Amino acid sequence: MIPYTVNIKLAARTLTGTLNLQNKTAVDWGWQGLIAQGCHSSILIIDPKTAQTIQVLERHKANVVKVKWSRENYYHNLSSPYCLRLASGDASGKIIVWDVVSGTAHCEIQEHSKPIQDLEWLWNQDASRDLLLAVHPPNYIVLWNGDTGTKLWKKSYAENILSFSFDPFDPSNMALLTSEGIVFITDFSYSKPPGSAGKKVYIASPHASPAHTKPAPATAPAPTGAKKALNKVKVLITNEKPTAEAVTLNDCLQLSYLPSKRNHMLLLYPREILILDLELSQTVGVVAIERSGVPFIQVIPCAQRDALYCLHENGCITLRVCRSTVATEEAADPEQSVQELVYDLRSQCDAIRVTKTVRPYRMVICPVNENKAALMVSDGRAMLWELRAHTGKAATNPRYTSGLSPLYSPVSFCGAPLGPNQKKIQDLSLNSMIGQTLIAGETLPTSSNQQEVQLKFLLTGLLSGLPLPPFAIRMCPPLTTKNINHYQPLLAVGTSNGSVLVYNLTSGLLHKELSVHSCEVRGIEWVSLTSFLSFATSAPNNMGLVRNELQHVDLPTGRCFAFRGERGNDEPPIEMIKVSHLKQYLVVVFRDKPLELWDIRTGTLLREMAKNFPTVTALVQTHLHTNKNVVLRALRWENSQYRFLSSSPYSLLQDAESKSETSQAISAREHFVFTDTDGQVYHITVEGNTVKDGARIPPDGSMGSIACIAWKGDTLVLGDVDGNLNFWDLKARLSRGIPTHRGWVKKIRFAPGKGNQKLLVMYTDGAEVWDTKEVQMVSSMRIGRNVNYRILDIDWCTSDKVVLASDDGCIRVLEMAMKSASYRMDEQDLTDPVWCPYLLLPRAALTLKAFLLLQPWSGTFTMDVTQVDYSEKDEIKGLIQEQLNSLSNSCGNSILMLFGDESDLHFWTVASHYIQSFAQARQLTVSAAEGQAQSEGVQPSPQSHLDICHDVLCESSYFQKFQLDRVHLQEVKRSSYEHTKKCADQLLLLGQTDRAVQLLLETSADNPSYYCDSLKACLVTTITSSGPSQSTIKLVATNMIANGKLAEGVQLLCLIDKAADACRYLQTYGEWNRAAWLAKVRLNPAESSDVLKRWAEHLCSPQVNHKSKAILVLLSLGCFYKVGEMLHSMRHFDRAALFIEACLNRSAVASLTHYAHKLIEAAFLDYARLLRTLGLREGAALWASRAGSAGEQLMEELFQGEGAPKETLSLFTFIPQKSVHVLVD
Repeated sequence: MIPYTVNIKLAARTLTGTLNLQNKTAVDWGWQGLIAQGCHSSILIIDPKTAQTIQVLERHKANVVKVKWSRENYYHNLSSPYCLRLASGDASGKIIVWDVVSGTAHCEIQEHSKPIQDLEWLWNQDASRDLLLAVHPPNYIVLWNGDTGTKLWKKSYAENILSFSFDPFDPSNMALLTSEGIVFITDFSYSKPPGSAGKKVYIASPHASPAHTKPAPATAPAPTGAKKALNKVKVLITNEKPTAEAVTLNDCLQLSYLPSKRNHMLLLYPREILILDLELSQTVGVVAIERSGVPFIQVIPCAQRDALYCLHENGCITLRVCRSTVATEEAADPEQSVQELVYDLRSQCDAIRVTKTVRPYRMVICPVNENKAALMVSDGRAMLWELRAHTGKAATNPRYTSGLSPLYSPVSFCGAPLGPNQKKIQDLSLNSMIGQTLIAGETLPTSSNQQEVQLKFLLTGLLSGLPLPPFAIRMCPPLTTKNINHYQPLLAVGTSNGSVLVYNLTSGLLHKELSVHSCEVRGIEWVSLTSFLSFATSAPNNMGLVRNELQHVDLPTGRCFAFRGERGNDEPPIEMIKVSHLKQYLVVVFRDKPLELWDIRTGTLLREMAKNFPTVTALVQTHLHTNKNVVLRALRWENSQYRFLSSSPYSLLQDAESKSETSQAISAREHFVFTDTDGQVYHITVEGNTVKDGARIPPDGSMGSIACIAWKGDTLVLGDVDGNLNFWDLKARLSRGIPTHRGWVKKIRFAPGKGNQKLLVMYTDGAEVWDTKEVQMVSSMRIGRNVNYRILDIDWCTSDKVVLASDDGCIRVLEMAMKSASYRMDEQDLTDPVWCPYLLLPRAALTLKAFLLLQPWSGTFTMDVTQVDYSEKDEIKGLIQEQLNSLSNSCGNSILMLFGDESDLHFWTVASHYIQSFAQARQLTVSAAEGQAQSEGVQPSPQSHLDICHDVLCESSYFQKFQLDRVHLQEVKRSSYEHTKKCADQLLLLGQTDRAVQLLLETSADNPSYYCDSLKACLVTTITSSGPSQSTIKLVATNMIANGKLAEGVQLLCLIDKAADACRYLQTYGEWNRAAWLAKVRLNPAESSDVLKRWAEHLCSPQVNHKSKAILVLLSLGCFYKVGEMLHSMRHFDRAALFIEACLNRSAVASLTHYAHKLIEAAFLDYARLLRTLGLREGAALWASRAGSAGEQLMEELFQGEGAPKETLSLFTFIPQKSVHVLVD
């Protein structure tokens, strides 16, 4: 049970339910660690760690179709702080950029009125992080400034655009999935629209291609099962539209670049996933489903490992990991290991029960760790799964063991090897759980601490929504001075399936779910703070009779019993139930049957009215102490507009007044007022077992049929089916009719609280709040004007907040103004603490990060901010401590993963790996390194290489092996002369001349290129290293490059081992990525370093402005001094100081020069000033003590006025330095 807290001021919130079909693709998991989910026109913000909804954004008028978190790939400081920014697009074409913490819209964008097809924040340059790319139907892509809402450029295409995908390795490349095929764009830029219409390609399955009809070896067994299906799906990319005879695969569900390796793309179809090599324009891998398998809905490729998360139609999430291409001796089919990229099923979670209304919609994975997945279901559920790694052999189940090579845990993480007593790295992320995929040319690791691991999905959280509408809602009795010690703000929600959900509105979480009825719940009335009555009616039979269920529910025990006993079968339906003010009596009103009066305390029927009793259309219970006098005053109006048919109630009420003192001890007298179909008002009193008729007031001629009635204090309000409200001020003897012109008045309710005369009115088209003292409207809500949902039920939850149930499946707690239910996230009273530093003020978030990153002033690492010298307001300090408490000391994540700092994470992943690698290389080659001033050019020899997802940042030896393995696969998969030519060109660049000659000689004699290819083969075979031949070939190559034959000229230069010249030509002609690739695969370390340094200079130029990428390139070269200098010049003071500290601790640099000492002192001094700005005085003093003479001046400023002795100031210089707690250790 949720612990209760007394909270008089409840926050506005929205309880959400089932999703709309248009919400299917509206979900995103951001680097900030939160999930955004569209629900009708609202957006939920979910914390996946605690499975709580911590914000609901409401401003859209149409269903939300896309949501996208902004990227965190920028350096964070006070001017660029951590912020929760979200873009959402709806079905009307509107895009809203949100400040999620405050719940307000930052800007609104509107271009067309059709649903937004796709959204993406640009992350690939350092100039601006506000650029948002959107697809506006039918065929426009528009680049917006998400900060100001300004349109930067717009581009149209010939086909309807369905979605797009950016190349994660080259931001100028993107692919558009259109209604007819794929459009590849190679000149995307944020400064101007693409100049060309792109390259259109189509996907076809040719019937008879020579490469596809190769005769099978005589010894090869006939393919069966899944392998047969694999062989059938042979897909290639063509530049021409397929003919009618060809099989066109036009039901592509998804297109996405693979972030784990360059120039690969996946296409998702219901029954297969195709992996395309874009250089070859050919399928190199197929993941096919057996005939009896469950089709795919969605696939998400991972970046940290070559793996795919797949969502199936039964809600099952599967993880498939690319099989190593290292051929093992026990492989059953050695041909298969080189003919396809095979993705083996490694783990799967449980499926859900799929029905007509319950279907899986979308899956998202955590972009930081890639080991957590969330499944969104159409009924509003969010299922949170986490991938866990277990050491040990595989299970004996043949489904998992047949043909699968074992997975191993990694031998190191971010450059740091496993400790001597450490069996495996913690499950921090996917790349810390499973090792890198082995490629051809690599040897199996022989490390003794290498563990075989099995992967399993574990359900770690479940967030449930409301069921399908309609709803009947009722708030528990209000807070009073008598019940304040045990009050809980509980809302009972009756649903269409017969269950009653009880929500605690303090936290917004489900308190209890009770299965009470077998049919739709029509109404609920509380009889105490812990029990309620609810009624439900079944569908009518052919005579119009139903089965009525009236249940009494005790909330603490969940006990239910039929309040009316055996009654209820084959009778007219119950219209309403009303509980008296003191919770003693219950009135049950039927449609075509007189009402019943029950004693709640004893559960007995006091009276069943006679058949001639008037039909009740509206009924209200009245307050005990006021109503006696009010009725008396009302009946004594001799000259008023009302005429009474009988004077007998005078004496009855006077007798009751004289006996009230004695009767109160047994049972208090209570009053009910109701109206009939003619609009006549009746009054009855109940005392003990006695029911007495009271006054009758004839109908008001200006009112239609009375639909509802409410009475509080001296005010009686009636509403009719024509939209008229009649306010009776019984004390002043005034009556006032107000025509609202809004149709049938469905319900009216007075607000709780003594003297609070606010009235909530529900119409068919919305709701209003009235002040009955002034008889004027306070606020209004109308469908089509300011909301797009229809109100189903209303109630007050506190004296100043209303709760509304609507037909979009949501229940909203709103202020009396009935505006948006969005609220400030940092003001919420959550049941479980949420770790989200983005909720803090910018300065506090940076302080928290600095506090967690490094604490060298203390011998122990503390999680208590009060134990350090931190000058800040107690309120801010308390918020920071709340964040620290939500972490718990058992949390093993790295700090940068916790913050979701994409920029820092990329930097420190590469930096820590190469700091460790070059430190090892220096230890092994001390004698060779003595003559070098810097460590540039020294190639590391680490225990493990950098992941291939870092592309050209990887070690050259591993990069070369990967490229050879890839071209070998391309060679096997080639299906046309163009494919063969591309493979031969790649082999020549890689230096594989023998194999390239074989491919060149395969050209058939009737091919127009037969003669050229034959001559080329002869040239490659007979080439010599003599001077004249080299000079001639170099001259020819230079002329070819000058005349536009760049690729051919580069090939010739590579043939004569002039790859360095080839790289320079490629860079001159703007082919920077190609030059970097060639340098990594062909040049020695020194030459490669020169090429990559020129690339880094190009990346730093104002035209490109990608210094963050340049820093990563320099890190891979070991240019640590230059990296530190650049970081300091870019004012990345904390990153510069911590990087220099890590280099010094690992001895990753050579002997320090005078300029290096100057840089170190400047970086440490600026970091000390930054820490001083953040309020961490101890940290500032430490770094200032290491910054030379300038640091001494800062030390004096830090301790100025405190009279600190010099011994105290110099104490910091003797504190042992700790290594950085980022990713190095």
